[in-house]
Amino acid sequence: MIYTQEQLRRREASPWTRVQIILAPIQFVIFLISFALVIRYLATGDGYWAATVSVWIKIALIWALTITGMLWEHDMFDHYFLAKEFFWEDIGNLIAIITHNLYFVVQWLGMDQRTVMWVMVFAYVTYLFNAAQFVIRGIRSAQQRRAINTP
Repeated sequence: MIYTQEQLRRREASPWTRVQIILAPIQFVIFLISFALVIRYLATGDGYWAATVSVWIKIALIWALTITGMLWEHDMFDHYFLAKEFFWEDIGNLIAIITHNLYFVVQWLGMDQRTVMWVMVFAYVTYLFNAAQFVIRGIRSAQQRRAINTP
């Protein structure tokens, strides 16, 4: 069982559940667009600014999901981060957000545009692993809710 009955009640009552349900697919679509723009730049040398703007949007969205996710986690488990029930998802998110923010580090260090975009390819791979964790948890949660609601 993924959630206790009380946690399921809390999940349904939390406004952050709906925010996460809305923001997560938006972030995924932006990821797909940004990844394509980054790869296009790396393959052709064209479109650096389009790729850069998409990276900024993706980073803003991962922060928005992280912050609202922490508020959701508090509603669910009374911890803002690293609740034992959500430990590995939080670790995955921490890795993804750190790698996304390496963008600013390599920019500050004055690295060339190709290196910056390769850093984002790496960040996006960590995002895919993290997103997979949440999809698996979501599937298990939906299965649990269906099992509870089936007579």
